[in-house]
Amino acid sequence: MKQAGFPLGILLLFWVSYVTDFSLVLLIKGGTLSGTDSYQSLVNKTFGFPGYLLLSALQFMYPFIVDPQSWFTGRHFIITLSTVMFILPLSLYRDIAKLGKISFISTVLTTLIVGIVMTRVVSLGPHIPKTEDAWVFAKPNAIQAIGVMSFAFICHHNCFLVYGSLEEPTVAKWSRIIHVSVLVSVFICMLFATCGYLTFTGFTQGDLFENYCRSDDLVTFGRFCYGVTVILTYPIECFVTREVIANVFFGGTLSSAFHIAVTVVIIMVAMLVSLLIDCLGIVLELNGVLCAAPLIFIIPSACYLKLSEEPRTHSDKIMACVMLPLGAVVMVFGFTMAVTNSQDCTHGHEMFYCFPDNFSLTNLSDSHLQLTTQLPVLNISIFQ
Repeated sequence: MKQAGFPLGILLLFWVSYVTDFSLVLLIKGGTLSGTDSYQSLVNKTFGFPGYLLLSALQFMYPFIVDPQSWFTGRHFIITLSTVMFILPLSLYRDIAKLGKISFISTVLTTLIVGIVMTRVVSLGPHIPKTEDAWVFAKPNAIQAIGVMSFAFICHHNCFLVYGSLEEPTVAKWSRIIHVSVLVSVFICMLFATCGYLTFTGFTQGDLFENYCRSDDLVTFGRFCYGVTVILTYPIECFVTREVIANVFFGGTLSSAFHIAVTVVIIMVAMLVSLLIDCLGIVLELNGVLCAAPLIFIIPSACYLKLSEEPRTHSDKIMACVMLPLGAVVMVFGFTMAVTNSQDCTHGHEMFYCFPDNFSLTNLSDSHLQLTTQLPVLNISIFQ
């Protein structure tokens, strides 16, 4: 919402959710047309080995860098401990259907987090000044917003795994499930994004939890819930990463020993990467434009256009023709903007409004720019 402008952000959120719904159904239709049962085999049959390698790289990169988790009380110790004790054991499952129950727990915790954000828009929002450009219709960084939204909705890399786990899988049944799932997802995302933006407007950071004060016990509980959702969700992403490695290097099958070894290597390397990253915003943007955009917009459309024998005026083909070039635009311009104008993070520092006795916001003439550039100085003077 901050990057796109609040009204345009709402419209983009619904648009990306619609494209996600459409492309997920399109993928399964493509698999049915080609007689394949995985994303990789679909692309391999459609575009040959080069396409297979490209998709494998994207499928590997997306879940591999999706784990930017935020000594005994420090983040490094918490990341290491949670990875070894929880993420690694859950990631060792060989059947993705067994992860369904823990994914449901993650969904329940997500609703709790949304409830906390909704509570704080009422109790905290009125005490935080609104920036001057808070309600403009659109902002120039809208493509970055599309990248983040694409990241939020993408599940294409594991859709064939989920489709295969259904009892009596059919395109019609899959379509119903996708419609309901995406509808629920966009509702949750809209509540979260809207309430978060209404609370902080132009001060909103890439990681919304960075905006809340450390003394807020309710939000601290929300951070805990978020950490648990990451622990319960990442094993599904690891499942996809492991499958890519198995298909590319081991002919699609891993022995028990190799299954354990590959899983340990994936988790440990991802953990090392997460230890080096403490700003969620840039990860969401880069992952969204480099991995999510081609997996949502480009590849499903390209596969369907090449496989389908429907006339050019068919609605699915028209939509695919629109999605493909838009995905390319989002990739190129989104990457450029993410690198040159990445989202802000305070890296654990308290925001100025957490110290009402030390700082007064009576003059807001310079609004967001002045406050964000002065923030490190304010923190130093306050802590001294």
